[in-house]
Order: sequence, then structure tokens, then C-alpha cells
Amino acid sequence: MKRTILAAAATAVALTLGACGSTTSATTADQTSTATSASEVNPHDAMFVAMMIPHHEQAIEMSDLVPSRSDSQEVKDLARQIKDAQGPEIEQMSGWLREWGMTAGGMDHSGHGMDGMMSDAEMTDLKGLSGAAFDTKWLEMMIEHHEGAITMAEGVRKNGSDPRVRDLADAIIEGQEKEISQMKGMLAS
Repeated sequence: MKRTILAAAATAVALTLGACGSTTSATTADQTSTATSASEVNPHDAMFVAMMIPHHEQAIEMSDLVPSRSDSQEVKDLARQIKDAQGPEIEQMSGWLREWGMTAGGMDHSGHGMDGMMSDAEMTDLKGLSGAAFDTKWLEMMIEHHEGAITMAEGVRKNGSDPRVRDLADAIIEGQEKEISQMKGMLAS
């Protein structure tokens, strides 16, 4: 099923790229890009960006649960760190989609089979927990979520061509590997 959903997403991205002919320019916080025609965008770059936005949105949704459910300052600090990193990345990727003549509104982020995405049932279960039980489940789920993001980033590193997307993929891999190591340590203690 996961492959079917990913294939459908790839087809939607390809159709969107083929249908869009306008060009714009976008400025990110750290780089200025030149106008890129949607027909010139590598479909792997476009699919990664279109899928990573809802992936990051779910990580932020999970992090938003922490302050009211966790008793651990360490978990609260990590949740804030995740939000602080992924919020600006969402803005950056949304800018690229606009530049490419695409929108991010076509995919919802609940249970559609992307690597590391949590199902609606898993999110509901997490929302029902608090204290140490919440912390353990949140850490386990966020590790899985980060591992999925790393898999996606490794894929675009292999098949993508936009240097900005590749740089973001590198940053995601590096940052989330560090956070996974931190979370595994938190679970062990």
C-alpha cells in the first residue's frame, strides 16, 4: 500500500509539474534562487519537498503535544528544538513549491504511508497519554518519524538535482541523526 500511495504522489507531482508553466523567483533566508520553470524541476526534488512538508508538519503536531503532557524538561526542550528547526524548513520548502508553480495543499499528513508517518490511531493513542508513559511513547514515535525523514532525504540525495534541496536533505540527515541518538539515550536512562 505504501508503494501505491508513493506512486500516486509521484504521479500527482509529475502531472502538476507538467501542467505548470509559470516561473517566479523565491528568496530563502540563506540563499537567493533564480526563476525555475516547473517543467525544469527534477520530479524527485519536487516529490521530496511536497512530501516533506506534511512530514515536518506532523513532527510539529507531535511536538505541540509535549508541553501539556510531559513532565520532562529534557523532552520539552527537544520538542522545542524540533519545532524551531522544522518550522523554517517548511517555509523554505513552501517557497520552492511556489517558485516551481506548485502548491503544498494536495496532501494531508495523516496516515498516508510516508516513511515514518504516524497513523491517526497512533496520534490518538499518544494524545491519551501523559507523564512518563507519554514521554516514552513520544520518543519512540519521534525516532521512527525521524528515521523516515532520513530515508526520504537519502533518496533525494541519490536522485535529486537541485543543490538547495540536496543541501536541505543533508541538513535533515545530520540534524535528525543527532536527535535520534539523543532520544535513544533519553529512552535508555
